[in-house]
Amino acid sequence: MATHEEYYVPAQSKWPIVGSIGLLVTVFGAGTMMNNMTSGADSSLGQYVFFAGLLILIYMMFGWFSNVVSESHQGLYSAQMDRSFRMGMGWFIFSEVMFFAAFFGALFYVRTLAGPWLAGEGAKADTAMLWPEFEFVWPLLQNPDPQAYPGPTETISPWQLPLINTLLLITSSVTVTFAHHALRAGKRAALKGWLLLTVVLAVVFLTLQIAEYIHAYNDLGLTLASGIYGATFFMLTGFHGAHVLMGTIILTVMLIRVHKGHFTPDNHFGFEAASWYWHFVDVVWVGLFIFVYIF
Repeated sequence: MATHEEYYVPAQSKWPIVGSIGLLVTVFGAGTMMNNMTSGADSSLGQYVFFAGLLILIYMMFGWFSNVVSESHQGLYSAQMDRSFRMGMGWFIFSEVMFFAAFFGALFYVRTLAGPWLAGEGAKADTAMLWPEFEFVWPLLQNPDPQAYPGPTETISPWQLPLINTLLLITSSVTVTFAHHALRAGKRAALKGWLLLTVVLAVVFLTLQIAEYIHAYNDLGLTLASGIYGATFFMLTGFHGAHVLMGTIILTVMLIRVHKGHFTPDNHFGFEAASWYWHFVDVVWVGLFIFVYIF
């Protein structure tokens, strides 16, 4: 007689709508804050809305993931549910790939198409569209009126903090992989050590990126409002930093769960999903290091 896997159907949940509201409030606050910063207006209202949205998202994540962990420990999930989780995580990472592809696309469009056209180069432009002496060179640091349109005095050298951060993230991908292998081998002590080291590397990365931003704003004049170069630089590195922060929180939660005795060599998709996400974050940074900092 054929047997069928049981598929757990949870009760109706409030978490999807709570998460949607949190995302809406967060994005609205971030947009208001950035618009006010670029226009010179007070950005405090946008900051309050932005952090209110973050609090809603934190509440949603804590509640929703707590429910999932509880249901897993109750033995309600089957292999079919595990496959469903894997597919969901795969589609989530794909959506994140498309998210960053849009920003990389904007960067490449400005550098290879829009910029040269404005300088009078290419088939779509006969004369310079900005000012007669304009020559497009990336990174774009020159403008006709530095008083009205302040730009950065110089760019960040890729061979200092960015290179260190690249080495940190690549190393963290190795350590989280070692932690995963230790989990599958049932070596709990090694698992805790490698995972803790991964979290430490992530925190160091975030600390150095904050130091880099402070240096850019205070010493180089490189800000979110300093032209197309500043806008693309901070949108790409800033959103990546937000993803690193999220990944660090996820890995920290995994570390706490490991110390509580969660996960077994055969049942640990929560940890595996966290490692997938972390590898994705690392790959995006390699792209940033090459196309934002070096070329």
